[in-house]
Amino acid sequence: MPNSATPTHCPYCALQCGMNLTPGADGTEGVVVVTERADFPVNRGALCGKGRTAPAVLSSRVRLTSPLVRRAGNLEPASWDEALDRIAEGLTRTRTEHGPDACGVFGGGGLTNEKAYLLGKFARIVLGTSQIDYNGRFCMSSAAAAGTKAFGLDRGLPFPLEDIPRTGCVILVGSNLAETMPPALRYLTELKENGGTLIVIDPRRTRTAEQADLHLSPRPGTDLALALGLLHLIVAEGRVDEEYIRERTSGWEEARAAAMAHWPEYVERITGVSVPELREAVRLFCEPEHAMVLTARGPEQQSKGTDTVGAWINLTLATGRAGRPLSGYGCLTGQGNGQGGREHGQKADQLPGYRKLVDPEARRHVAEVWGVDPDSLPGPGRSAYELLDALGTDIKSLLLMASNPVVSAPRAAHIEDRIKSLDFLAVCDVVLSETAALADVVLPVTQWAEETGTMTNLEGRVLLRRRAITPPDGVRSDLEIMHELADRLGVEKGFPTDAEEVFEELRRASAGGPADYSGITYRRLAEENGVFWPCPTPVSAPDPAPVPDVHPGTPRLFLDRFATEDGRARFAPVSHRAAAEEPDAEYPVLLTTGRVVAQYQSGAQTRRVDELNAAAPGPFVELHPRLAERLGAAEGDPVAVVSRRGRAVAPARITTAIRPDTVFMPFHWPGEGRANTLTNPALDPTSRMPEFKTCAVRVEAVGK
Repeated sequence: MPNSATPTHCPYCALQCGMNLTPGADGTEGVVVVTERADFPVNRGALCGKGRTAPAVLSSRVRLTSPLVRRAGNLEPASWDEALDRIAEGLTRTRTEHGPDACGVFGGGGLTNEKAYLLGKFARIVLGTSQIDYNGRFCMSSAAAAGTKAFGLDRGLPFPLEDIPRTGCVILVGSNLAETMPPALRYLTELKENGGTLIVIDPRRTRTAEQADLHLSPRPGTDLALALGLLHLIVAEGRVDEEYIRERTSGWEEARAAAMAHWPEYVERITGVSVPELREAVRLFCEPEHAMVLTARGPEQQSKGTDTVGAWINLTLATGRAGRPLSGYGCLTGQGNGQGGREHGQKADQLPGYRKLVDPEARRHVAEVWGVDPDSLPGPGRSAYELLDALGTDIKSLLLMASNPVVSAPRAAHIEDRIKSLDFLAVCDVVLSETAALADVVLPVTQWAEETGTMTNLEGRVLLRRRAITPPDGVRSDLEIMHELADRLGVEKGFPTDAEEVFEELRRASAGGPADYSGITYRRLAEENGVFWPCPTPVSAPDPAPVPDVHPGTPRLFLDRFATEDGRARFAPVSHRAAAEEPDAEYPVLLTTGRVVAQYQSGAQTRRVDELNAAAPGPFVELHPRLAERLGAAEGDPVAVVSRRGRAVAPARITTAIRPDTVFMPFHWPGEGRANTLTNPALDPTSRMPEFKTCAVRVEAVGK
């Protein structure tokens, strides 16, 4: 390893914070130290505890360093040839006996763009299966669907994070940035220092909500009604930008009519947010020249998430904010490459470049890059939960990369049973996750610091993550694994092991698509600290028109026109409807779930870091003192949360920061405290997002 710092990026959330990795004092394999990298504009050197401790997972003490195969019921070390042969045999057997769609592929939002691209190609070319999706479906698919409907294009933030402190008001819906993306909290702090205001909408008074000028605490599952009530007041108070609506939008009459059916007192009854609070929110949002609405998992992880996000987008359209400087709508993507992961082919209905799999021209273009007949490409497959639910029945074998659905999927006990019913399961992962422990073959893969590749952060900024250290013996990259499996399955070409070579093909495959990366190169990424997509390859123009050497990238979208056919944004004509599961006499309380600052996603990696476990050692149930009193539960007492899908037990954490009708559980842990044992897989009809954020439960004191 060179005796100098390597600039790279954090392996966790979609901020993709810049960091430097330097050799440890003893220079031994895998020992690196995270140091500040102040030149990267997103975090400007700041890191959360997860980023600072990320090298701990590089240790051979906690990670996989040898393939494992199941013999006589137990996972045991094996050679790479044996492990790869077993996977090839298992997939071949399934295809022969049941057809290609009996093979499933499940990816992850932590895979680099190169891996995500090649995994989609592997599924469709090597296996010939339509059954591929990824855990990013559980992240921001509702926001993606709503953004595409409204603007013709989905990119998490259509502007850089640096614009946030310069706006006049931010409505932050269902996000706890202080714990999920701590370095990003500075943007909200700077917003307030600059005289702007912050409105936070969350059923809990989180660390982020404590920073707000106004905190609205709606009942879980009522964000749609809340947005409609605010739009009603915007109309009633004459705060609509009529000229903007005429010139840049369509569908206003229908959206306005729907909003006018949600008068303030009606919305107060649904949401629990008072009419004076609604009016104050409208005043704070409408008075400044510039304003933004930012959503996260709160409004998105609902069975009506697409409509809910659409209603929040309506606020930015009605007030003339979308597509204007320092204003508009954005989504705070969660996973490290949740954005890029769906742009390049992991999603069941998409091809590279964010192309639609049902579009004949998209199929022709990608098939030409891949050197295959367009008619050979399978059609759209099942969405993530539907794919997992079909395991063991329609889908007999599964290749899974970088995901842990035994902990992260809704109705997790059922999904665990479906995984156990498979004829064959192969998992590629860094650690022996709860899902990997059920596999027939487990392959140990390289990590962020041991490989080069690109990621796309929540701003749409494509970044270069550089290799800083040599991986341990016995570990291979996902690209090598796909190359070896493709070869064993009869496809000898088209699966390079070099990340830059894969990216060059990705550039060609994405060219001309909505997410056009064709003008981006590794050299540019290294020199420019990232490039915003779309970034097409410049087209030559007749003299004397100047032709730039390179496209500069697009930090800010929609300033001239929206990406729809007519250039106009579309209002969403939506109305409130109840959650898929409302409280009743048997299940009288609402459960909502989320994250804590010291753990990440299913915890497969962060739960192996001593410092993070000391800060967040296990699950808990957050409940209001009134509910605790009715149960006779004291702080730290075990309580059971029971839904129609199962039972979870964890210590009580009693706080007035949550609504009396609601309990909260973090979802990072397996076992009896697994929050997703309880959650409802009811799906949004458009995005196919499960309703993680609300379900009906009862709470019981344990042993009393």
